[in-house]
Amino acid sequence: MAEQLKTLRLILGDQLNHKHSWYNSSEDHITYVMMEMRQETDYVTHHIQKVIGFFSAMRNFSEYLRERDHKLIYLRINDEDNQQALDKNIQKLISENDFEKFEYQLPDEYRLDEQLKELCNNLDIDTESFDSEHFFTNRTELEKFYEGKKQLTMEYFYRYMRKKHNILMATDKDPEGGKWNFDKSNRKKWKGEPKIPHERGFRKDVSDILAEIEKAGIKTIGEVQESNFNWPTSREDSLSVLNYFCKNLLVHFGDYQDALHTEQEYLFHSRLSFSMNTKMLHPKEVIESVIDHYYQNKDAIDISQVEGFVRQILGWREYMRGIYWKEMPGYRRTNKLRNQNELPGFYWNADTKMNCLHHSIKNSLENAYAHHIQRLMVTGNYALLTQTHPDEVDQWYLGIYIDAIQWVEITNTRGMSQFADGGIVATKPYVSSGSYINRMSNYCKDCHYKVSKKTEEDACPFNSLYWNFLDAKRDEFKDNQRMNMMISLLDKKDPEEMKKIRERAKKIISSPSDF
Repeated sequence: MAEQLKTLRLILGDQLNHKHSWYNSSEDHITYVMMEMRQETDYVTHHIQKVIGFFSAMRNFSEYLRERDHKLIYLRINDEDNQQALDKNIQKLISENDFEKFEYQLPDEYRLDEQLKELCNNLDIDTESFDSEHFFTNRTELEKFYEGKKQLTMEYFYRYMRKKHNILMATDKDPEGGKWNFDKSNRKKWKGEPKIPHERGFRKDVSDILAEIEKAGIKTIGEVQESNFNWPTSREDSLSVLNYFCKNLLVHFGDYQDALHTEQEYLFHSRLSFSMNTKMLHPKEVIESVIDHYYQNKDAIDISQVEGFVRQILGWREYMRGIYWKEMPGYRRTNKLRNQNELPGFYWNADTKMNCLHHSIKNSLENAYAHHIQRLMVTGNYALLTQTHPDEVDQWYLGIYIDAIQWVEITNTRGMSQFADGGIVATKPYVSSGSYINRMSNYCKDCHYKVSKKTEEDACPFNSLYWNFLDAKRDEFKDNQRMNMMISLLDKKDPEEMKKIRERAKKIISSPSDF
């Protein structure tokens, strides 16, 4: 038998996959390393709950490995030996411990992929990379699927994934329920009924981790209740949230997944994205748990609730990852609409008279969370209508949400939300006046502004911003068939009305703190 090389294996903070084949047995020649680093806390200003969540989940995972007799080096944020950078820590550990081989799992972020490739090129020992064993697809599967096609329509990729993995299929070719997509059933406004069960919460004391973060001097945004931290940070926690979702929330998830309400932070959403994006849960086990519960309760749960959930994970999540690896590194610089404005200051304090923005941003600051419609049609919609530079929008979204890792954040933000990629992800910009927000929420009811008015002092800012945006960007949309109707309506507007719209929009964009 060949002699086994003394090996150092790296585990990144979003690679907490308990079921990875690496851990099937403990071997004396293998040492794992996990690191809390300023490199990762400082590349963007993160929400305090995000930093706490990652540190806590990493520490819980390290205990899991130690309990199974794996050899592990764990560098905490304030350890004297911590060089605070991935490459420096690895080089130091290899030098001091005479490791003969370095291994790592393929990272999900381009910057870490490049950093690890460069590190391996500079090491004079053997190196090897492994799959993270998490996703349904590999990095290039989506690119191969769309080869030769003009548009990267997600729906076709989603159907391919359903067939390939036999998920919600009646036969090899036919979807369960007779339709591939029940999106039109997923747009109900929540008006107080049905009652929403309290989320599966946690009352964790994170004061020790918070003290370490403060000692390190890490700059953060948002707030935290140090004795009532409310996110899952272990596999046990994550499974508990998954089971709670299936039993209590799935029954109405699809109906109200796009709804917005001032008194509800989570509605019927699962709160599983952090657990999946750190790999504490595998997307396959999440989908299987939901479908199994559906099959056991078919009399009570409609397929539209389940399909809407499956589409977000098997469709959007895998699709966005595929787009990321297909389009990077250029994707992070795309700004096809040439937007240049700064993000308003109220994105960091929720101090605005616009009720929809106030509640969505307040939720983000207090809970490191907002669901996809708050992100897309409130904060994202406003940023696009005010023609904010996508770099600024990226930085905010990447920092403020606990589940934000670049591979999933940037494609949703720069592509789906800001149309900065010119239509790679979305076939048209996701913009609207105040009418959409009014249709899906109760935000407009007690707002300082009137959604029914257009250019008056108390008119909803979204109304003038919307038509001003279409007017300002009409050249970019002249060849977009999905925008033809709105451009046609724009062309029919009275010149005097358009003058008032432009003046009102200019005032909002130039003085956002006044609104």
